[in-house]
Amino acid sequence: MVLAELAGDYEAPIYGMLAVNRAIDAFDWKAKGLVKPEVSLNGQPADEAKPTVLWDGEWEITWVTFRDMGAAFMVALLGIYVLVVAQFRSFKLPLVILTPVPLTLVGIVLGHMLFQAPFTATSMIGFIALAGIIVRNSILLVDFIRHAQAPGKPLRQVLIEAGTIRVKPIVLTAAAAMIGAATILSDPIFQGLAISLLFGLASSTLLTVLVIPAIYVVLRDDQMEMASS
Repeated sequence: MVLAELAGDYEAPIYGMLAVNRAIDAFDWKAKGLVKPEVSLNGQPADEAKPTVLWDGEWEITWVTFRDMGAAFMVALLGIYVLVVAQFRSFKLPLVILTPVPLTLVGIVLGHMLFQAPFTATSMIGFIALAGIIVRNSILLVDFIRHAQAPGKPLRQVLIEAGTIRVKPIVLTAAAAMIGAATILSDPIFQGLAISLLFGLASSTLLTVLVIPAIYVVLRDDQMEMASS
């Protein structure tokens, strides 16, 4: 067995792993009379007669951490979905409310690229924490839309009123969380958490105000239904 440690500019092991995997694929193993090794991300090799590159150590910790946090994130989303279904008595409306959650990835990816920071476990924690904040903003908007709707009142007018009135509390909520996250932006351990909160909130807050009314227009716009009929 040959053991090796990763070292370089990036602290997350995935970047070094990708570089080594590219080197393995680019090497001409047949010309050298060698057998191309298999790459294993976790667990022990099934066949020790064949050469295997096993990513272990720090990657094993990262793998288990992201796997467990991913499972916890899915449970959290399911819990949020059940709560919203109980509140609004609808199975489709919670899907609209949860739509902005994946939109946080737009800001998270751009933020990590801007700071040239690796996506670490703390970055994942920030992404999970954003789910509750963003869902709260969505509920503020959707709840106002439901209460503002009235017979004979165009849906687009309701959406414009909702965006105008609810944008202030939504922005204030996001700004308060962003200010708190900015205090740990320079911390070497929790920088990923701060970047996820800062840029995830910025992008998702903007997109929430735009995307949810757009979904309402597509699904329930009476003007579109009249035009199509």
